[in-house]
Amino acid sequence: MARSGARRMLVTGAGGMVGAYVTAVFADWTVELTAGHGGGHKMLDVRDRAAVAAAVDAVRPEVVLHLAAATDVDRCEQEPDWAYANNAIGTENVVLACRASDATAVVVSTAAVFPGDRPEPYVEYDEPGPVNVYGRSKLAAERLAQSLWPRSFVVRAGWMIGGGTADKKFVGKIARLMLGGERLVRAVDDKVGSPVYARDFLVGVRSLLESERYGVYHVVNPGSCSRYEIALAVRDALGRADVDVLRVSSTQFPLPAPRGHEAIRNLKLELLGFPALRPWREALTEYVERELRPALAGGARRT
Repeated sequence: MARSGARRMLVTGAGGMVGAYVTAVFADWTVELTAGHGGGHKMLDVRDRAAVAAAVDAVRPEVVLHLAAATDVDRCEQEPDWAYANNAIGTENVVLACRASDATAVVVSTAAVFPGDRPEPYVEYDEPGPVNVYGRSKLAAERLAQSLWPRSFVVRAGWMIGGGTADKKFVGKIARLMLGGERLVRAVDDKVGSPVYARDFLVGVRSLLESERYGVYHVVNPGSCSRYEIALAVRDALGRADVDVLRVSSTQFPLPAPRGHEAIRNLKLELLGFPALRPWREALTEYVERELRPALAGGARRT
């Protein structure tokens, strides 16, 4: 894929957690950021095939990084049509536009495509079997990408961390509680997953793009853990030894969508000799110390 001049990338769903790091990781690329809800980016609804085709035709990218997705697991369970429209049809539209313009497609997927019936990490060669609508809609997206366009990467992520002030996921919530003076937080210890720092995830994606070895890959920070272990790591990174972290069962938090274990391993990256990502605890600590804590402290001062 080596070509002269700055390479071009179109990004869908750039308003999310991963999108915040694209321009830094791909600083030497010309990047066009789009999102379904604007937020300072050009609007692009991936459910609209004509709009997607027009956007790709206008940018003429070498790569389309497809981040747009319905990721609210419980809403997906309650509104399956919404889930499939965004995750399956949206991906189909993006991949067809890539095929028409001869662009490489990078489709971001999830560890939730697996049945989650074991704590041991799943690898790329294990059989999928999602237990909720979100996972099934993302598996449908994977299969569409693979069947429609050979120049597709399907990249499965784990428990995504990152975003700074915009971090509304588990790490951000726990950090806000601890920095806000909470002395006791609860975290589930009976489900495990594989965290991945969004910046590191994109570094892995960039390595894949340079390889041209299309296919399905797992890209997470090595290792697996429970939410309880993540909460302990956040506490350590914040220097809040005075906070007690209580182990609780997932049954204490009943939710519409069933969940399983979501630990995965980057087996293909290992076998093919790609550079290893750093362990999850190291990545999490850097994120909390260098990005999240300063961002939250700055937000507190402004208020």
